[in-house]
Amino acid sequence: MKIRILLLACLIAVASAMYGQKIKQLSGNLPPLKGEKTLNLQYDYEGLHVGEMQEGDYIKKKVTEYNSKEAGKGDKWKENWSNDRKTRYQPKFEELFNKYLEEIGMVAKEGATDARYTVIIKTVMIEPGFNVGVMRRPARIEVEMIIIETNKPEAKIAEYSVVNIPGSDVMGYDFDSGLRISEAYAKLGKEFAKYIIKNIK
Repeated sequence: MKIRILLLACLIAVASAMYGQKIKQLSGNLPPLKGEKTLNLQYDYEGLHVGEMQEGDYIKKKVTEYNSKEAGKGDKWKENWSNDRKTRYQPKFEELFNKYLEEIGMVAKEGATDARYTVIIKTVMIEPGFNVGVMRRPARIEVEMIIIETNKPEAKIAEYSVVNIPGSDVMGYDFDSGLRISEAYAKLGKEFAKYIIKNIK
C-alpha cells in the first residue's frame, strides 16, 4: 500500500514538472525598452478565478469550512488570503523580475509613475495546489501581462498571456498554499524578465 502511495506521489510530481509556462503574444509588440532604466508595475486581480470558481465563491467556501472546524479560523484564513498579495506574491515577482532585469540595467517597481512604460500583471486564475506529505501538487497561476504607456493608460501597447506557471518549494516544505503561490509569481518574474531581455537585444 505504501509503495502504491509513493508511486502515485511520484506520478503527480512528474506530471507537475511537465507543466510548461508559455508566453503567448495576444496583441501589439514589445515597445522599444532598450535604454529604459525603470518600469512601473501595476497589479490587477479583478475577475480572478480560483480553480474553476470565482474568487468570491471560493473565499466563502473556505471560510465556512475552516470556521466549522474551529471558530475564527476561516476569518483568519480570509485575512491571510487577501494580505498574501502584497506581502508574498508581489514581492516574490519583483525580486526575481529585478534579479534578471539587472542584466540590462533596468529596475521595475510599483509606484514608479515617472517611468515611461507600465507593466500590468493581471492575474486571471490561481490554482492553490496542495501538499499533504506523501502527495503534492504545485500551485499554478495564469496571468495577462499588459504593457502601456504610463501617461496613456487607455492604450495597450502589447498584451501577453502566460499560462501554466507552476509554484512549489524545491525542498518540499510548501504545506502552506501562500508559499506555493508566491513561488509561481517568482517563476513568472524570472520568465517574463528573460522574455524581455531576449526580445529587446
